[in-house]
Amino acid sequence: MVNDLTQGVTLRAAVAGASGYAGGEILRLLVGHPNIEVGAVTAASSAGTPLGDIHPHLHPLADRIIEATTVEVLAGHDVVFLALPHGHSAALAEQLPDDVTVIDCGADFRLRHADDWTTYYDTPYAGSWPYGMPELADRAAPSGRHRDALIGARRIAVPGCYPTSVSLALAPGLAAQNPVIEAQDITIVAASGTSGAGKSLKPHLLGSEVMGAMSPYGVGGVHRHTPEIEQNLSAAAGEPVTVSFTPTLAPMPRGILATCTAKAVPGGTAEQVRQVWVDAYADEPFVHVLPAGRWPRTSDVVGSNLVHVQVTLDERVGRVIAVAAVDNLTKGTGGAAVQCLNLSQGWPETLGLPVVGVAP
Repeated sequence: MVNDLTQGVTLRAAVAGASGYAGGEILRLLVGHPNIEVGAVTAASSAGTPLGDIHPHLHPLADRIIEATTVEVLAGHDVVFLALPHGHSAALAEQLPDDVTVIDCGADFRLRHADDWTTYYDTPYAGSWPYGMPELADRAAPSGRHRDALIGARRIAVPGCYPTSVSLALAPGLAAQNPVIEAQDITIVAASGTSGAGKSLKPHLLGSEVMGAMSPYGVGGVHRHTPEIEQNLSAAAGEPVTVSFTPTLAPMPRGILATCTAKAVPGGTAEQVRQVWVDAYADEPFVHVLPAGRWPRTSDVVGSNLVHVQVTLDERVGRVIAVAAVDNLTKGTGGAAVQCLNLSQGWPETLGLPVVGVAP
């Protein structure tokens, strides 16, 4: 049911980078949003092409002609979603009017510290915007959540897909009044579907290369999401956190399964540890701690804005294991962007967002 405050409110939204997977996912969600009229859809090399040639599944928008990504095309909208490659958003965003809500799905404005950016990226540091993970525990925020910074914001940085799964998997254990995991010696292995690499043709992502195979990449602390994960977990812990993060490529189109382990604070039981996560997410509409004994599967969250989480304690070795599953294109990108839009406008946070996955 639409809240009374949203009735009769319609904003016109443009999507830059509409030809990519992230842009297509944003458009899929905007088509079903009761308060949004889809305006311009833009891209670079596919400008002049009907959107239906690129995204046949977006039937209501199939006849739209993709326009060039220019400030002139984007500026006449209430909301602009930037689904552009890393390093391309900053210059464009700088030229958009202050009264336009700009939601960036790239990495350009996620990192608070310039050194983190210059270590992992090869473009100039552009600064940071309010970070678009409402559920993330933040000891410095009045409510204890990042949500505070998003209400009324006109510039928002959407999180990366790996940081979404990893941060929401681990943050409760660091943010609890009596933390149950240590801030150091955290290890993460996360598997992602191939859509996480974007839509550009790459030989190692061909079906014949990927099907029937799993492989690590970005090994040894060099993946660009590492500083973002550490930034998020440090906010939850209230002290510096370091992680060892190894991403892997899985033979599936969508989804991330993040398996995270951390040294347990001595003295807790598996039931007590799990209760920390249950309490932390009890009121969150998009983060579900599964019943005890049931573990997350990527297939259960496909097409939804949900995060499925489970946690336990390996008492023999004194480590907590937290596992999270997300759809990297929905909650990991497009769904997060729409969720942030809702908060920025003072709408119900769940407006227009699916909480039911697709199966089988």
